[in-house]
Amino acid sequence: MLIKGLTMRFSLFRLSIAAASLAIGIAGAQAQTQRVIPESKAQVQLSFAPVVRQTAGAVVNVYAKRNDRRQNAAIEEYFRRFFGDNAPGVPRGRSQSSLGSGVIVDSSGLVITNNHVIENMNEVKVALADRREFEADILLRDSRTDIAVLKLKDATNLQAVELGDSEALQVGDIVLAIGNPFGVGQTVTQGIVSALARTQVGISDYQFFIQTDAAINPGNSGGALIDMSGRVVGINTAIYSRSGGSIGIGFAVPSSMVRVVLNSAKGGAKNVVRPWLGARLQPVDGDIANGLGLERPTGVLVTSVYDKGPAAEAGLRRGDAILEVDGQPVDNPDSFGYRFTLKGTQGQAPLTVLRGGKQTTIQVRLMPPPENPPRDPVRSRGRTPFAGATLVNMSPAVADELQIDVADDGVVVAELEERSVAASVGFEKGDQIVAINGERVANTRDADRLINRNGGYWEITVSRGGRIFTTVLGR
Repeated sequence: MLIKGLTMRFSLFRLSIAAASLAIGIAGAQAQTQRVIPESKAQVQLSFAPVVRQTAGAVVNVYAKRNDRRQNAAIEEYFRRFFGDNAPGVPRGRSQSSLGSGVIVDSSGLVITNNHVIENMNEVKVALADRREFEADILLRDSRTDIAVLKLKDATNLQAVELGDSEALQVGDIVLAIGNPFGVGQTVTQGIVSALARTQVGISDYQFFIQTDAAINPGNSGGALIDMSGRVVGINTAIYSRSGGSIGIGFAVPSSMVRVVLNSAKGGAKNVVRPWLGARLQPVDGDIANGLGLERPTGVLVTSVYDKGPAAEAGLRRGDAILEVDGQPVDNPDSFGYRFTLKGTQGQAPLTVLRGGKQTTIQVRLMPPPENPPRDPVRSRGRTPFAGATLVNMSPAVADELQIDVADDGVVVAELEERSVAASVGFEKGDQIVAINGERVANTRDADRLINRNGGYWEITVSRGGRIFTTVLGR
């Protein structure tokens, strides 16, 4: 095959590779093998260098550090009452650090990285490819997608790279991974898209990853996965490895989800606002698929519907199987969450539902989970087992944020200071405080009154992950 006038346009790179292949024609036992002679330098020397030059300057190194301050004297004294002066859990100052990569996605200084790179850190610096360094503010952390947005301070003359369309990717597309593996310096690796829509990887709540065989190693986290048009189609997040190094199985957060987080940060939000369905879902396995009359396991099964949510309003019922979100098939709750989140919080989303052996389309109103009642937070810092915990009223917004089942009322542990008394005695984020000393806790006012009642004795009933237990604590 002979191609004339081939140019180095990397937006058509896959065609270039196909065109540059040498064809061997065999026309029978006596046919001669014909070799095609390249007629241009472009046919001989294919290179990713133009794409790298266009993008590498936007990929940065992220250095994060945390300097813990000692807990206040009252909490330390209470802690020692429980565990003694020399117990290993007594709060003391300490320092932590982490290293990762990031991508400048806006010339104003907005940087995308992984949340786990800066998680629990309070000081962040960013080093550019040209060796300039800047301090950075953390605009938004989103643990559910493992994406964070930073803002460089006083940075000018920045090279930014455009977010591409991860929905247009196909398995087999060529991609580049750019980052700072093992802290050795900026490194470019090349591979293909090995798989799309990878779920059940165990990395984040919204599991819907691009899989690639481009070498990704520790330190690449937060770096760019680049397509042949020089656009970011994913943020490299994790690898599967038994040795700690790359074995050709890496995962990236799709740019479509990254854009949702970035737009929230640009709008001044401190948290990503997602649409709320108001229903619990489970995967469709082989037995359920047979019962529903499906040819194969696909979709998600509705197991319960919150009677005040959009699902109930739209007529969604327990036992319905949701097969598609706006024409896009879903195979499990992770893929449903991804597709539904991309729809935003305005308008409606069409859901293809299987009910009674027939498919129908239900329009679900897109809205954020309501914060009703208001959180009315209570922060306990006295000599109580709740010191270092923040309790808030239960609401759909709180339940969605903490990924717990919503209830009509109650009090939930929304925040927990690291190495606080509350954390040390065993409380966890998302715990619902059902009762204290035998009295039901309906709201944070009840909780505040019962926690601070004199006596130094607390019998606390907690609901966690569908399990209810009672613990007794005292001074």
